Amino acid sequence: MHTQELSNTLRALRLSGILDSLEARNRQAVDGQLAYTEFLALLLQDEVARRDQRKFDTLMRQAQFRSHKTLEDFAFDRLPGLNRSLVHDLATGRYLQEKAPVLIVGPCGTGKSHLAQALGHCAIRQGADVLFTSQSDLVGSLHAARATGSHDRRFRQLAKVTLLIVDDFGLKPLRPPHDEDFHDLIAERYERVTTMMTSNLDFTEWGDVFPANRMLGAATLDRLRHGAYRLILEGESYRAPRPLPEGPQNTPKTGVAKGGKIAHS
Repeated sequence: MHTQELSNTLRALRLSGILDSLEARNRQAVDGQLAYTEFLALLLQDEVARRDQRKFDTLMRQAQFRSHKTLEDFAFDRLPGLNRSLVHDLATGRYLQEKAPVLIVGPCGTGKSHLAQALGHCAIRQGADVLFTSQSDLVGSLHAARATGSHDRRFRQLAKVTLLIVDDFGLKPLRPPHDEDFHDLIAERYERVTTMMTSNLDFTEWGDVFPANRMLGAATLDRLRHGAYRLILEGESYRAPRPLPEGPQNTPKTGVAKGGKIAHS
């Protein structure tokens, strides 16, 4: 079959990616005196690898991670009290099959968002669809969708995501109608798909996020806590400011004001 005919046939079969490696594989087959079946197997393996990479790239784009965070670059040594075995167990994705929530708490700057995104990255490697968003962006998107008549469609999209990661839960209180939207979404996802949350608040303070309707908050948190895996991060913030360079412009000024100027001592 001529090259153009082969190209047309591969495109008709939606296998045009094979063309990228066809010449190299053909040369390898000739040089190595490969059987036809071995040559075909190599081409099909290339196509599978291309499709897997394309799917991975698509899922990573859809996840909307803030940055590329993985477990490989997570500073476990900074958090000696962290249950590292649980983290690695979560990395296997078993909790996704269990439809179990994952709750990550700790002070600012201890790596909660990094860890959540890293676990999301692991989930994508296993073929799961993931969405990373903040509490504010999540309820804001539902509120905006209601204004444009697309609330139901947006709600269904969020409800079926295999792993929904809600960052900064409780950073702002949830007030009507945002508290109702949040409750409805958690209730719809309950025991169907997995929700992961990060928060600066202790677990005992989560009820304070629903100041207008404590009963609604209790119902929401009851679903989030049921069968949940909990990770507590305790340590110093890694967001410490850089030290100022030495120099006269950074030397503290002392003295009293004279004529609008500082009198240096």
